[in-house]
Amino acid sequence: MKRLFSSFSLIALGASALLFALPLAAWELDPEHSRVSATVMQITPDGPVPRQHEVRRLSGSANEDGSLEMPLRLNQSDVVERLGQLPPWLAGVTERPMATLTTQFPPGRLDRLAVGDSLVETLTMKVRSGNAVREESLPVRFTKTSSGQVQVTNAERVALDGQALMANPTLRSVLLLLGYEQIGDEVPVSLDALLVKPET
Repeated sequence: MKRLFSSFSLIALGASALLFALPLAAWELDPEHSRVSATVMQITPDGPVPRQHEVRRLSGSANEDGSLEMPLRLNQSDVVERLGQLPPWLAGVTERPMATLTTQFPPGRLDRLAVGDSLVETLTMKVRSGNAVREESLPVRFTKTSSGQVQVTNAERVALDGQALMANPTLRSVLLLLGYEQIGDEVPVSLDALLVKPET
């Protein structure tokens, strides 16, 4: 089932959308192996051209009840690398959270999961950007790869609303700086993250 999310917060790429599904008591995200990828279809005079972007270094850990809060910043994306020297109006916002995502997952489910097995949970995610709060449900697949590691991916196709992204003034400015005067109606996103047990 296709889902369209109209908030840049979820792209954070957002996505995000998604990663947010990574919380559990005594579990934390491994930033080196946690990212969200997005495919932006750039509309050019010669036709559509797919462009890949990523939000990297996803980080966060859950408290005892499995609640996770994750700030998402522009400098986690490859946009800063591609733009090079940022204009003054944009340089100051790269460290500030553009959105904050919160979600919750029952901590015991991952602990009881056998190595090699998977489970799919539909997580409720709240995304706060400025004064706006958006709530979405997202099916997420957890696969236990070892006693102390769980791979996390989206369990179904997810796409952001490209026109809604272009309607966001800040994001539109960034996309224009990247050369995107027009993009496709959908921006597919995928989660590839790793949850690890902290060493005791």
